[in-house]
Amino acid sequence: MIKLYNTLTGKKEEFVSITPGRVNMYACGITVYDYSHLGHARGAVVFDLVRRYFQRKRYTVTYVRNFTDVDDKIINRAREEEKSADEVARTYIDAYNEDMQRLGVGPADIEPKATEHIPEMIEIITGLVEKGHAYAVDGDVYFRVASFPDYGKLAKRNLEDMRAGARVEVDERKQDPLDFALWKASKPGEPAWDSPWGPGRPGWHIECSAMGFKHLDQTFDIHGGGKDLIFPHHENEIAQSEAFSGRKFVNYWLHNGFVNINQEKMSKSLGNFFTIRDILDQYDAEIVRLFLLSTHYRSPIDFSDGNLKDARAGLDRFYTMKEGINNFLAGRGAPSEKPEHLVESIDRPLYDKILNLPRAFDDAMDDDCNTAFAIGLIYDLVRDVNKFLSEVENKREDAVIVVLSSAARAFDDVGSTLGLFLRDPEEWFREGRLIGKIAMPVEQIEEYVSQRNTARERKDWAEADRIRDILDEAGVVVYDRTGGTVWKPK
Repeated sequence: MIKLYNTLTGKKEEFVSITPGRVNMYACGITVYDYSHLGHARGAVVFDLVRRYFQRKRYTVTYVRNFTDVDDKIINRAREEEKSADEVARTYIDAYNEDMQRLGVGPADIEPKATEHIPEMIEIITGLVEKGHAYAVDGDVYFRVASFPDYGKLAKRNLEDMRAGARVEVDERKQDPLDFALWKASKPGEPAWDSPWGPGRPGWHIECSAMGFKHLDQTFDIHGGGKDLIFPHHENEIAQSEAFSGRKFVNYWLHNGFVNINQEKMSKSLGNFFTIRDILDQYDAEIVRLFLLSTHYRSPIDFSDGNLKDARAGLDRFYTMKEGINNFLAGRGAPSEKPEHLVESIDRPLYDKILNLPRAFDDAMDDDCNTAFAIGLIYDLVRDVNKFLSEVENKREDAVIVVLSSAARAFDDVGSTLGLFLRDPEEWFREGRLIGKIAMPVEQIEEYVSQRNTARERKDWAEADRIRDILDEAGVVVYDRTGGTVWKPK
């Protein structure tokens, strides 16, 4: 039974899909005016993981993640770069897709753009005006918040308290300072579309309602996004959607926590952000993905070199174990007896723990997608398998094959859902490394490592030590492993 924490109700609830065996899921995408930062990466990785887990549980998932490609920030960037807003949007959509591919985040099933759904937005706005939930003023259209009694139910805010604390620009055309724009009259030089209220463009909030309605339904299962979107964006989505349709908009609202820098939310407006590509220039993408999943998705996560290095150390431990498994199983066939005939000679508690890993993983993930606990289970088993590997010489070979081949399958099973732990160890030790902090080209390092391997084969320890010292001065440490030497930055 999958339980999800629903922001709307403030508690964990059993997940029951609208259509048995299907999940319709929407996550708010980015506004495409700049390169995406690590906060955007967290949301993308989290909801990629949610989709993967539902697929693991045999649901058919329709996942929609939008792009906001018309916005004041896009228009301003277009002016700065002397380009069209469409050119700016396309540039940063392409950059986002490149970043996601590197992070192992698959494309959504549907990736709609706001500018492709103007007719649907106009239809909803027209309906809201006709029902008395919206009003037009000088080419703008505003949602009448007072007409929706449940306003504030997602963010748990009281209407009068919000009015008392509202900090808004003076706009006497609004009937209420909380009323928000559904349609904006165009200014000279801005993108514009024809509408019943004159040329203009949509407000931000109406976009997701229109795209959710079109591609999923007027009620769908899951809506996701960062906690910063709870108010006003998602609150406004609920108000305009339910006022228009008369139906509940979304059954489960999921919100991921912030990425913090010195306990302060990472964001472009605060100027304390790192772009995804900045980070991936220094750290392998699997390190970043593991870092983002090692904390429960609803909790804040603190960005630091130390935390990323911890993630890398965890991956080192995993791939060292995987290398040991591969080395033992290489060239060995299947055991001569069936596993059940070997149980007495197998480390039975370890074998049972291995067989139970997928089930224990599912139990952790069923509890509101608790990746922190699930990854802890994996590392716990890695420690046990490494201990077993150190003792294999004293065990019956067929029994060892059973244990290690079962471990390999179990790790692949859970890793495929996380999008982690799936590489060949050789690839990891060659490429899964901190980069940018070594004083020597990679090709030259590889040549020195090759020379050192040759020296060690000749038992020329003085030459091997000399090369090690050269690499050490360049910020490179070498590790002698079965099958040859690997290197990593200090």
